[in-house]
Amino acid sequence: MTVADTADTAETPLTGSGARTIRIGTRASLLARTQTDIIATALTDAGATVEVVTIATDGDRSQAAGTPIPQTGVGVFVTALRDAVLAGEIDVAVHSYKDLPTAPVPGLSLAAVPAREDPRDALVARDGMVLGELPPGAVVGTGSPRRIAQIGALGLGLELVPIRGNVDTRIGKVTRGELDAVVLARAGLARLGRVGEATEVLDPLQVLPAPAQGALACECRADDAGLEQFLRATLHDESVAVAVTAERAVLGGLGSPCGSPIGALAEVVEDLDDDGHVVERLSLRAVAATAEGALVRGSATGETEDAEQIGRALAEELLADGAEPKGLAGDTATKNQPPPAS
Repeated sequence: MTVADTADTAETPLTGSGARTIRIGTRASLLARTQTDIIATALTDAGATVEVVTIATDGDRSQAAGTPIPQTGVGVFVTALRDAVLAGEIDVAVHSYKDLPTAPVPGLSLAAVPAREDPRDALVARDGMVLGELPPGAVVGTGSPRRIAQIGALGLGLELVPIRGNVDTRIGKVTRGELDAVVLARAGLARLGRVGEATEVLDPLQVLPAPAQGALACECRADDAGLEQFLRATLHDESVAVAVTAERAVLGGLGSPCGSPIGALAEVVEDLDDDGHVVERLSLRAVAATAEGALVRGSATGETEDAEQIGRALAEELLADGAEPKGLAGDTATKNQPPPAS
């Protein structure tokens, strides 16, 4: 598609007579397709005509080959989708927000952050056991350094081993007796209709989720203003965007890629101001690892419109307490996100 073709498409109506077809890109995995179908259904219900386009990514190829995540680099599930949007092959990319690198991409707009699934981690263990019931030496699979660091810090004597693969592959290792348990994002289980297989949902006081876990991100071309506005009006959840902005600001403030042992969880909660009026405030918690492998934790509260500054300030506190920064210092967290408050 040429630049002129893209411009012409952007001026075509999105609903009603003569509406353009909105092409939504997705990875081939069942979870990615399910997440994309949620977005496609919402846009269809709003009167749009939608086509879902499957895009192969380096992350999917490396996962099929069993390549460990740290060897595959940051954004392995994202780059091919973004390239397809920029090339005009698709109009919208649907991402698991936690997979997005923190640096923005010129030419793309993060148009909408839809409603979020429960962001907590979930355990799927043999014999219906919860984490505290697993015997010392039990083998627990997870591909996440964040989960390994936090579960290891609980002192349960578990053997934590790296795994990759889709939900079926990971849970299958438990049902076949290869592992005693696996830890997964509850959001993925919920979207696949399999949350009943979780034997425990882990308390964030024990294991904080990854920044933006459970959230989706919808990107389009920055010059496709009509589509950007349509996505935002149809899909966007401002409270989720505020929370995710703060969480990813912690990640960006630590200069850390998405595979680092960093957890963060923010919520927009009701509070009373000095005059007794109900107002919304942001509550944020985070955890990061030191160079020695210990964990440092912190929390902060503040105004929702200050979400990014709150996250950045909390990252500075974690660094002062010994957190080990990873990746490139100065990496910006959320320049291409929707503004934290309307």
